[in-house]
Amino acid sequence: MDQLIIDIVKNESPSTVKQLIKIIQLRHPVTEEEIVRHILRLETQGKLGFKEERPPLPPTLASYLLSTQAYWYWATIILAIATTTLVFTIPENAYPIVYARYVLGSVFVLLLPGYALIKALFPTKELDNIERTALSIGMSLALVPIAGLLLNYTIWGIRITPVTLSLLALTIIFATAAVIREHQVKLGEHQRKAGNS
Repeated sequence: MDQLIIDIVKNESPSTVKQLIKIIQLRHPVTEEEIVRHILRLETQGKLGFKEERPPLPPTLASYLLSTQAYWYWATIILAIATTTLVFTIPENAYPIVYARYVLGSVFVLLLPGYALIKALFPTKELDNIERTALSIGMSLALVPIAGLLLNYTIWGIRITPVTLSLLALTIIFATAAVIREHQVKLGEHQRKAGNS
């Protein structure tokens, strides 16, 4: 059975495991479970390799924003807007719901602005998740005091409303720049791969 699977993969090049299973079942009356067991054993032995099928890259920014590849953008925006809404709607003495405001506010101040900026600077997989999180926290710890310092010299001063709105604006601007840059970088990589093929 193992040699049959290897021969079918070499000669017929099925594009998916399902196609491979159908081809084998046309030739031999074997259950799908047994075929999968053989395929997995061949993979662990290094005799078969699987490529991860990636979803196609949407060609336009609008379609990219609606794809699952931009989920991080919408999560960042929704979290920032939800936090801003909680800050303006939940009073300080509304226990226990005020704890939600504290938790989301901490994420909003300590993570989101830096995450959006780091995502704009490194839009694709240059950083792993731990590096991206550490840099995001560090960058947020640098951006928030700078925003507060700049607000101190405006007519609004350092109060809850201008600080919250300025952090919301920073997060949205950086996240939007990041998603645009991410789409451009991925599109460039896709075109280079298509040109080399």
